[in-house]
Amino acid sequence: MKRLIHPFCCTLFIASPEPESGLLFLYPLKWLRMQAIALITRRQPNSMPTAQHFKHPIDTEQTAIDALAECTGLSKAELKTCFSKGAVWLTQGKQKPVRLRRVKKDLKPGDFIELYYNPDVLHEEATAPRLMLDKKQYSVWFKPRGILSQGSKWADHTALYRWVEMNYHAENESSPRQAWITHRLDRATAGLQILAHTKKMAQILTGLFEKHQIDKQYQAIVHGEFPQETQTYKTPIDDKPAVTHVQRLAYEPERNLTQVQVTIESGRKHQIRKHLSQAGFPIVGDRLYGDEPLDNSLNMEQRPDLQLTAFRLQFTCPVDGEPIDIELNEEQLDLLPINTTQTEPG
Repeated sequence: MKRLIHPFCCTLFIASPEPESGLLFLYPLKWLRMQAIALITRRQPNSMPTAQHFKHPIDTEQTAIDALAECTGLSKAELKTCFSKGAVWLTQGKQKPVRLRRVKKDLKPGDFIELYYNPDVLHEEATAPRLMLDKKQYSVWFKPRGILSQGSKWADHTALYRWVEMNYHAENESSPRQAWITHRLDRATAGLQILAHTKKMAQILTGLFEKHQIDKQYQAIVHGEFPQETQTYKTPIDDKPAVTHVQRLAYEPERNLTQVQVTIESGRKHQIRKHLSQAGFPIVGDRLYGDEPLDNSLNMEQRPDLQLTAFRLQFTCPVDGEPIDIELNEEQLDLLPINTTQTEPG
């Protein structure tokens, strides 16, 4: 065939002329599916299969795992891992696709099941977060760098909320809790993050963030000598208001680095990173808005990670009304040490 036809289309047969005789042969769709599966899942020595997206229309009642086994050729053991790690999605009628974890979910004609299969993503492992506070209805965690706040279509097992669902079991609890994100930190940013454990609490906490009733503070290491006076940046981000206040904490002349404290009045994407970069003080290790030559001039074995940490949370507990003030100590900040014995005046 001069033209390739996708093997997962809904056509019942695909026609192809035989090269020598010119006779036309009809190949059953199911047979072609199996040939495609063999190509997709075939592994060479020391190699991994490439990322694949399978979208399978359901035409007969069957379970989710049976449907994917039929259209992917993966073993059910592999597929169970895909379900658990958040790579499977289900679309029913005009509803939006939802992540599916139940392997024996009954599917009906008209449904669509999708698998976003990427072995590299599925084999990723997350650095364990640290529990800072547990109020049963919500909890506060230290999120290490590299852990996502939320998952992608390919997986979510390395996202903070899913790690907690899969790995955290409080005393006197027979089953793990569900978790909902209430605010986000960039993957490269470390720091304090709040998870809700009921839908109602998720709404409450999200509302507190929207009303600026939860105070978040950050610390960062930036290139350059930051001014002694607190600076306020108001450049809009994505045509939306954005306000960032930055205070100098300590300065190291030898490497020309400053440790700063940051508070924000809005929560735009990459707001702190953008504002500091625009002001001429890029955050050390910032792959998007930073300065790679300056990072390399630090003469470290490798380019440092993003030096930004959400180090303090202050709010009134929505459960018991008590004040909550959680602050990371110097060792927990996970920032490059500033080699100076003199702390800047507060």
